[in-house]
Amino acid sequence: MFISLWEFFYGHFFRFWMKWLLRQVTGKCELQRIFDTYVGAQRTHRIENSLTYSKNKVLQKATHVVESEVDKCVEDIMKEKSINPEKDSSFKICMRTCLLQITGYKQLYLDVESVRKRPYDSDNLQHEELLLKLWNLLMPTKKLKARISKQWADIGFQGDDPKTDFRGMGILGLINLVYFSENYTSEAHQILSRSNHPKLGYSYAIVGINLTEMAYSLLKSEALKFHLYNFVPGIPTMEHFHQFYCYLVYEFDKFWFEEEPESIMYFNLYREKFHEKIKGLLLDCNVALTLKI
Repeated sequence: MFISLWEFFYGHFFRFWMKWLLRQVTGKCELQRIFDTYVGAQRTHRIENSLTYSKNKVLQKATHVVESEVDKCVEDIMKEKSINPEKDSSFKICMRTCLLQITGYKQLYLDVESVRKRPYDSDNLQHEELLLKLWNLLMPTKKLKARISKQWADIGFQGDDPKTDFRGMGILGLINLVYFSENYTSEAHQILSRSNHPKLGYSYAIVGINLTEMAYSLLKSEALKFHLYNFVPGIPTMEHFHQFYCYLVYEFDKFWFEEEPESIMYFNLYREKFHEKIKGLLLDCNVALTLKI
């Protein structure tokens, strides 16, 4: 109750007068003061909040512009806030970078969601080729005898036809698995081998799809903002999402063996523990979770 009241009064009264007072004292608007004080993700995050909670329509709309409109949007903001480009030459560059990161994050979520909603289609030749590519990447010396086969269990699928395992994450789960296997082939082979451990083993592909869901949920909840704002100097893309997924796969495998669960039956418990660990790391405004091998 107290927090809600504070947010109401701060948003409607205190914030306005505080900004007005600081502008009189410093001769700079809130956006300029942020650029002077902060760097990296913390800067972008504060700029985003400032624009979002502004009563100025031009500033509010700035967080939703498309890439082609960013330059004009920066000009409009400078005009609205009476910022002289000759006196503050860095403002335009900094604001442009922040807007590309802010609007790029929103677009990345839409792109990821679009792929996630696309179900695996066994009548789609591209989907089938991608699935077979996964097999060949992970099992280069072992030929797949049939499209529907018990062999799929060798790389951690549950049934004879992997398409049933992609229901939750759609084709996104398969794309992630292939990306990791193609770009970190030796690590993928190592983790697949470790997943067959007699006591601590787990289903490699199923866990991989589960980690796709984790990466997706972190993106959707905006928990990835600090990471992407630090990691990407401009517009984040699907490539950056895949890279974060690879980090999760590599780190989860280490986490699983360090924790030494009694049984795979405790997977959900340890999966949630790992999830909480990652969420904790992502709270750091200086975070950049990249796979370092």
